[in-house]
Amino acid sequence: MAKKDPTDLSVEEKLKTLFQLQTALSSIDEKKALRGELPLEVEDLEAEIEGLTTRIDRIKSEVNDFERAISQKKGEIVEAQNSVERYKQQLNEVRNNREYDTLSKEIEFQSLEIELCNKKINDAQKMIAEKNHELEASEQVLGEKQGDLDLKKNELDEIMDETRAEEEKLKEKAHELEAKIEPRLLTSFKRIRKNARNGLGIVYVQRDACGGCFNKIPPQRQLDIKMHKKVIVCEYCGRILIDPELAGVKTEKPVAEEKKTRRRTSTVRKTSNSKKSSDANDMD
Repeated sequence: MAKKDPTDLSVEEKLKTLFQLQTALSSIDEKKALRGELPLEVEDLEAEIEGLTTRIDRIKSEVNDFERAISQKKGEIVEAQNSVERYKQQLNEVRNNREYDTLSKEIEFQSLEIELCNKKINDAQKMIAEKNHELEASEQVLGEKQGDLDLKKNELDEIMDETRAEEEKLKEKAHELEAKIEPRLLTSFKRIRKNARNGLGIVYVQRDACGGCFNKIPPQRQLDIKMHKKVIVCEYCGRILIDPELAGVKTEKPVAEEKKTRRRTSTVRKTSNSKKSSDANDMD
């Protein structure tokens, strides 16, 4: 049997299919709602862990740089000390005051270099201590975040396992229904659904009002909706409107109408009784 072209469907069939699609999509939304904020929380934790990991790597790199700098300065101190010893030995062999002054200045300069290197080593050691403290704190936070992430992932996996099979069936059903709807109408429906806060793109009339925004619908427009001659949208929220009977929804008559009917019946009875009484009096 040839597959029916979506454009050949009657308005009634289109609306019916759209409402079935909305029902399937709403069920999928409910499954997703069971997960709550867990997916977002997992993403946030993963981003935090990534940031912390990058920070820890940077701190370790900085500590290594300081340690290399200390090693370099220690080497410079050894060279300076060797130079001081050599210059001191040369002082014993000077032949004039000029050579003595030159060597003395060199010894003084090398001594200052040693002091400067020691100062830089002390500063670097202080920075290493600070960085190690920062590293320890970051690793502790990372451990806590990783523990939270593992818990959230396990919780999310449990929920996913419970709903995955049913959700897949609903997605398959939705895909089949989408194939039956003409592309232009389907695109409009998806756009309406995307902009709707509750994800409803098609709603049925409830108590003479739109089932999405609950604004009153004029009687003539309600009649047009029941006729199924064309696709009608709510003039307030833009949702597609469908007759409750076509949507397979049973509606109850308002209680007020029943009371009104009873009052009229009671009034008619009273009038009838009064007339009978009057007729009897006239006969007397």
